Amino acid sequence: MRRRPPPHPRGPAARVVAFALALGTVLSLLAAGPALAAGYRYWSFWDGAGGSGGTDGRWTYATQGPSTARPADGSVQGFRFAVSKDAGNEAAQPRTPADFAAVCGATAPAEGRKRVALVVDFGVPADSPAGEAPPRETPRTACAQVAPDATTAEALAAVAKPLRYNGAALLCAISGYPKQGCGEPMEDAPAATGSPSAAPSPTASAGGGPSAGLLAGIAAVAALAAAGIWQSRRRNR
Repeated sequence: MRRRPPPHPRGPAARVVAFALALGTVLSLLAAGPALAAGYRYWSFWDGAGGSGGTDGRWTYATQGPSTARPADGSVQGFRFAVSKDAGNEAAQPRTPADFAAVCGATAPAEGRKRVALVVDFGVPADSPAGEAPPRETPRTACAQVAPDATTAEALAAVAKPLRYNGAALLCAISGYPKQGCGEPMEDAPAATGSPSAAPSPTASAGGGPSAGLLAGIAAVAALAAAGIWQSRRRNR
């Protein structure tokens, strides 16, 4: 009887071991993630929720930068300077509700112009760079009346100069604050300071869970390993 050759070292058992090692690496990176996380001191950008008019007073993290966003007439746009560990809705929100009528109600519409309500929250002293302080304790509001195709950055420049940007077009300062710096990483950053006017909707990563990217990585490793095992079994039949 012809004796069957011993299993190839890259057979199913070896692939299972490789999969376990790869999965362990991904999981250890996941566990180490929170310890490596750093916060950032920066101006975050927000849209008034509920569409044009911001009728419900909530804020949602903007999906575009102020230099590319083109708000419609009746929109509410917000900015908040803070040290935040998280991006998106977990960052510090403006402390004034998104309310178009409260900001632009006294500004009459004009033909060929749009009205954009702006909320600029300079944050709290604890988040200020060394040697600086917020220009004012409470958020500033202004109604910008600009051209129909104007961006949020252009609306902001109409009411809150001087603005400062870095080489990557990141907004670094509003009304000259802060004087220096732009989105610096902060080790051991505190949680976002200041309570939003309304709690944001929970995100997939809320509560310290893994991010979608890491979960996708784990799934990809598992899929590749499973495919390799299946192919090996077909060859050995």
